[in-house]
Amino acid sequence: MKTAIYPGSFDPITLGHLNIIKRAAACFDKLIVCVMVNAEKAERGLFTPGERVELIRRTVEKLPNVEVDSSSMLVAEYARDMRACTLIKGLRAVSDYEYELQMALINRKLNPRLETMFIPSSAKYTYISSSVVKEMASYGADLSDFVPREIIGDVKEKMKSGRNQ
Repeated sequence: MKTAIYPGSFDPITLGHLNIIKRAAACFDKLIVCVMVNAEKAERGLFTPGERVELIRRTVEKLPNVEVDSSSMLVAEYARDMRACTLIKGLRAVSDYEYELQMALINRKLNPRLETMFIPSSAKYTYISSSVVKEMASYGADLSDFVPREIIGDVKEKMKSGRNQ
């Protein structure tokens, strides 16, 4: 069984993330979408890691070979524990590639059996990021072109009630 991991902060998951998830899921027997917990960023997030996992689960529930998890481990170690052969990384721009290539080389050094697959963003999602979603939500903008419909209410409610509460 070929297992891949799509790691990220997903704060919140966007339509761009969902596009990468669907495309990667078509290539592997199992795809694990993993909310990576960075202790330095945890306090600044809009959603807690547990809330992000739940939002992603609701978003991908119709994709039978997609699982959702979270981890605070190094992704290369997490991949080894999950017996994953590939990391999935979405690319929106050349600047993403430079950073992700460096990370791929580091991960390969830590786990020589781990490959990284770069999936370019679909053109209609290249401008979407979780940061842009949060900015737009803070102004009460329509989020239907940015986040999965299943979580629009959650994002709006979280913006009203305050971050990470």
